This record gives sequence, structure tokens and C-alpha cells, in this order.
Amino acid sequence: MNQLEDKILHVTKAIERQVDSAIEQIENLDVNDLESLRKQRINELKKREAQRNEWLSLGHGKYEELAEEKMFFDITKQSKNCVVHFYTNSSPRCAIVDKHLKILAPKHIETRFVKLNAEKCPFLAQNLKIKTIPSIVLVKDSFMIDKIVGFTQLGNRDDFTTEIMEWRIAQNGVIDYEGDLLTPPHLQEKKSKSSGKKIRDGAYNNDDEDLDIEEYALNRDSLKSGDSLSKVQSTELTPEEAAELGLDD
Repeated sequence: MNQLEDKILHVTKAIERQVDSAIEQIENLDVNDLESLRKQRINELKKREAQRNEWLSLGHGKYEELAEEKMFFDITKQSKNCVVHFYTNSSPRCAIVDKHLKILAPKHIETRFVKLNAEKCPFLAQNLKIKTIPSIVLVKDSFMIDKIVGFTQLGNRDDFTTEIMEWRIAQNGVIDYEGDLLTPPHLQEKKSKSSGKKIRDGAYNNDDEDLDIEEYALNRDSLKSGDSLSKVQSTELTPEEAAELGLDD
């Protein structure tokens, strides 16, 4: 028996022991144990339903427009995860973003999905450096952790799928995502299935030259007109993004 076969046999026996142990535990459960498990499951379902109701009360599950700049700070304080689309009426691409976010909002009830007219919130747009429309700001725990500028990271085309938008938004955990965060949806079926596990680390969680991330503190109480947002960190733009922003000279 070679070394590889020996390792495979060792792993197989270990799995068999785990399975046997689990079966033994199930067989040894008495009525009280089963009742305890049932109550635990009921409590978990109640907590999940309470969380769902809380999200719904905060406006989760739908895609809405914020009427004024101040509301941005309100919703990012109330909701742990927020997706904010900065748009203008003159940009046809904003309608494309609207279409996809309307689909994703009810699917990801754990996250608040909203839009803001960039022309009506100059203070916020300036501090978040909104220079390209559309821009999607991703907020977690009142911090902007990511920003999707234009369509460069969505395939650089107008007919990208909702799945691509979902995958890109999910990179830093702003929404719950069950797929492979390192592989775009259209390539996931082509990946080898031999690994047998999902990759949970996002493609953009670490420093990456392909990502435009700027992190800001979004504490409304600490902001006054003319003040800059604190804890700002930025990375270099890609050549494509620099071209979109007119900074490629």
C-alpha cells in the first residue's frame, strides 16, 4: 500500500468513526432528549421569525428611494447591511441597476436596498467621492466597506445578469451568499467539483489592485456640513475605472 492509499484509508476510517458515533448518539436519545431538541428548534425558528419581522419593519425586502440626504445616515444606523445606489435621471445605466436591485431586495431580506439622487445630496456624494454614475455604495455596521463604480466590475457591459450583480455585492458580506465568492456565476459550473467545499473568502477581502475600496465612518452625529468623514482608506483604481473617472491622463 503506497502513501496516498494509506492516507485515503486513514481518512475513510476517521469518517466512518464519526458516522458511527453520530448514529450511536441518535440511538441513545431518550424522550427527554428529543423534547429538548424539539424545543431548541422551535426557539431557533422563533428567533429567526423575530429577526425577519424586525428587518421588515425597517424597510428590508424592498427597493426604495430615500427622499433626502439625512435618511442615508438613519438607515445605515438602523440596518447592519445596506446597499445604496447613487443615481441621476440623466443616466440610462441607472435604470439597469434599478432592475437588478428590485430583484435582489426581496431575495436578500437581511440587507436594506435603497437609492439616492446624487444631484440632491451633494454633501454626501462629495464625501463618498461619487464621481461616476451609477455608483453602488455597500455599507456594513455604518461603514462604507466597498463601492461598485460604473459597470467595470460587472463585466463592463450593460446586459450583465442579476447573478453577476449579486455575486459582486456579496464580496464583502453585505448580503448572504451561498455560492463561490471567488468565481463569477457564469464560470462556477465550469469549475472542478473535486474540492467538495465552498470557498467563503471573498475575492475582494484583501488588498487587490482590481478593487476600488474606500472606507468611511458614517456616524451622522459626528458629521457637520463641511466636515470630512473619518477613517478614510483608499486603494488605486484600475485603468478601466480611471478611464471612467477621466483620471487616465
